[in-house]
Amino acid sequence: MSYLAHNTKYVPTGFRKLMYLNWPVVMLLTAVACAGFLMLYSVAGGSTEPWMKPQVQRFTLGMVMMVIIAMVPIWFWRNMAVLGYCISILLLFAVDLIGVERNGSQRWLDLGFMDLQPSELMKITLVMLLAAYYDWLPRKLTSRPLGVALPVLIILAPTYLVLSQPDLGTSLLLLLGGAAIMFFAGVHWAYFATVIAAGVGLIVAIFEGRGASWQLLKDYQYRRIDTFLDPSNDPLGAGYHITQAKIAFGSGGWTGRGYMQGTQSRLNFLPEKHTDFIFTTLAEEFGFIGASALLALYVLIVLFCITSAITNRDRFAALVTLGIATTFFLFFAVNMAMVTGLAPVVGVPLPLVSYGGSAMLVLLIGFGVMQSAHVHKPR
Repeated sequence: MSYLAHNTKYVPTGFRKLMYLNWPVVMLLTAVACAGFLMLYSVAGGSTEPWMKPQVQRFTLGMVMMVIIAMVPIWFWRNMAVLGYCISILLLFAVDLIGVERNGSQRWLDLGFMDLQPSELMKITLVMLLAAYYDWLPRKLTSRPLGVALPVLIILAPTYLVLSQPDLGTSLLLLLGGAAIMFFAGVHWAYFATVIAAGVGLIVAIFEGRGASWQLLKDYQYRRIDTFLDPSNDPLGAGYHITQAKIAFGSGGWTGRGYMQGTQSRLNFLPEKHTDFIFTTLAEEFGFIGASALLALYVLIVLFCITSAITNRDRFAALVTLGIATTFFLFFAVNMAMVTGLAPVVGVPLPLVSYGGSAMLVLLIGFGVMQSAHVHKPR
């Protein structure tokens, strides 16, 4: 049983909760989002349309939602974890039935006023459910086979549904995020060693199965791997994205070409310049210093979340905070590795900077749960 269940007298009330918000995280999130606004204004050629204005509106809505969620006691979100996960699973099934298809992928639900990507919501509800599970499970059973089997199933179910959309990038984030929660909860290292060994075998099977009737990946996913290994093989085809991204990085140098002076983005050489590859635009215009400054903001957000988690005596609150911090870290780490050629291109947006509605709103909802854990921790 969680610490707060027996210590409600420590929970702040009223406007005092606003004082207990993790304000450094709030300010850092705002700073990152403002950097995103500037870049969306730049890639639109000095216009707030079509990307910057909607992004500002969504961020404002998301911050309001974050504060409202933070005001709700953390035990409420623990009790809502199962329902949230089940809703996310149902939405993933709905995507398969009535989802919107774009560029060969069926990942979105058309809500009229916006497109919802249920896999984004799953990233948060999965963390919440696993944290609630380990809060309920006695610690001595954490590494027992039966104690490990259920969270594995909880992770694999949405991973399979997302992979079938197909969305390799998000499915990998679900796997890694879920595994991180299990690690933080104290699952024995031998399980992870076994999974790593199986992963190596899976990689071998992926390469061996190419062209066979049982190949494990789609053809376009194999092309992404080829591009990752050697983009110069097809610089005008599959390797075009990463080739142009590297040109943008190189032209930025140490201090960049100047705001709104990036040739790769302004002349439309850079693909997906407002979404997945927006980091390359920033690096071209502000150089190594600007890119490093954004990375420093991201790292500070993660560090403040970790600090909040390790000082929280409530098990669910600590685990959910670490899970959200890990999810956030995976977002920007995978995106930056992808656009710099350190990882295959898997279509993961840069959090709070890339243009997108559901990704930003869901991420801020996750930070709302993290803030609730911070506000209501024993003091």
